[in-house]
Amino acid sequence: MPIVRYLVEDVDAALPFYAALGFTVAERWGPPFVMLAREGLELWLSGARFRSDPVQGPGGRQVLVDDPSGNPIELFESRR
Repeated sequence: MPIVRYLVEDVDAALPFYAALGFTVAERWGPPFVMLAREGLELWLSGARFRSDPVQGPGGRQVLVDDPSGNPIELFESRR
């Protein structure tokens, strides 16, 4: 089954949106994690804390987010 994982700020706040798209809760592991399913697709939502708003510079855009263990991750989109 294909799996897609998204980091969201608030798993509970995201659930109504994905329910409207036809996803149902397959498993729930407390507030920070849920597995959703729909027609052979599994979607995992994980809570994440963003350290800042996105920043734009000469090379592109970036934002820092903490993974569930508190490790910083830079999400970067290069300028095209």
